[in-house]
Amino acid sequence: MARRSALWRQGPRVVAYCLASEVVAVALALRPASPAVDRRTLLVLGTLLVLGVVQAETGRRVERNQRRRSQPPHINMTSAWTFAGVLLLPPVLLAVLVAGLYLHLAMRSWYRLSRVPASRTVSNAAIILLSCYAAQAALRLADVEDIRSAVARGWAGTFAVVAAGLTFFVVNALLVLPARRRIGRTPAALFGTWSDNGLELATLCLGAVNALALATLPGLAALVLPPVLLLHRTVLVKQLEVAARRDEKTGLYNTTGWHALAERTLSDAERHSGTFGLLMLDLDHFKQVNDTYGHLAGDAVLRAVAQAITSSVRGRGDAVGRFGGEEFVVLLPDIDPADIGPLAERIRRAVSTLTVPAGQCSITGLSTSIGTANYPTSGRSLQHLLDAADTALYRAKATGRNKVVHVTDVV
Repeated sequence: MARRSALWRQGPRVVAYCLASEVVAVALALRPASPAVDRRTLLVLGTLLVLGVVQAETGRRVERNQRRRSQPPHINMTSAWTFAGVLLLPPVLLAVLVAGLYLHLAMRSWYRLSRVPASRTVSNAAIILLSCYAAQAALRLADVEDIRSAVARGWAGTFAVVAAGLTFFVVNALLVLPARRRIGRTPAALFGTWSDNGLELATLCLGAVNALALATLPGLAALVLPPVLLLHRTVLVKQLEVAARRDEKTGLYNTTGWHALAERTLSDAERHSGTFGLLMLDLDHFKQVNDTYGHLAGDAVLRAVAQAITSSVRGRGDAVGRFGGEEFVVLLPDIDPADIGPLAERIRRAVSTLTVPAGQCSITGLSTSIGTANYPTSGRSLQHLLDAADTALYRAKATGRNKVVHVTDVV
């Protein structure tokens, strides 16, 4: 029964890492508390929990939409409270704070989201807690016990708090990587976009301000809440912008979003006498997947294929889109024409090795046919390039499928 859970389906490496990180987090949390827990410390814990819950409740819709639509890594706003805990709470109460915040998120924001099972919530909380303890260790190395002693140290205390924040940021980014079943190839896939990381740094800054307020004028801690909610509003605006140019099912660019990027790439190539590549992909026999396993399994296959393609391209400059059904398109700016074929083969191989869970079964043996074109040899307008790649794709389908055909190979 346990092996049917979401955790056991992630593979031995992920299971071992998640369990190990959780054990280490619990062991560190149960260290003897120093300094001793007093009434004021308990009041700080309660204040941070209340503020964190209020923020999560107020931004619950935004958080759920962000978790539903985004690809890993996912940045939430808990650092405004957990980093304040780093600067104010002993290890055991810091563990209580993290557990309380993530339990509330799981019960109120993520409970209907299939991609956030209980095992994932526990693993996320353990990683955040380990990041908090790493930040506290950075403080101790600077001979700073908490925010109060940092204030007493002046500039030295300021640098210690900044170092603790950066430690939290870096350690969290690194600890998340082994917990993923698939690790991306690009910096954005590994560590998130600039805006994602800017959001995390902003919440860490608010966490430091929060701790300072609680240590000096506790009533001012409530003033941290409006900026956090404003950041949530900014995230909502970003979600709406992304929704307008992203395919909801796979998270890839939709036709409109991909065409806009492709037209800009074409204009740049025309101005600077550059070149770019274009791939058209179509899943082979996809109708059989829907007929055999159902449309929900078919959607899971589309998402897995989208992730495989995204992980196989070169980086953020490459744009992967879904043109509807089981057809995908890839834009490859500034690529040497000789490199288009090997990259297409890498995508084809990545799709062929996929194993997609479908209820009690697993879907394997997927394949894709790919047609390639490049500017300006295959055409000088976007429509001509798409037509050329589509012709090559048709030839791949007609001559056996599961292959890459270049437009120059089509007679």
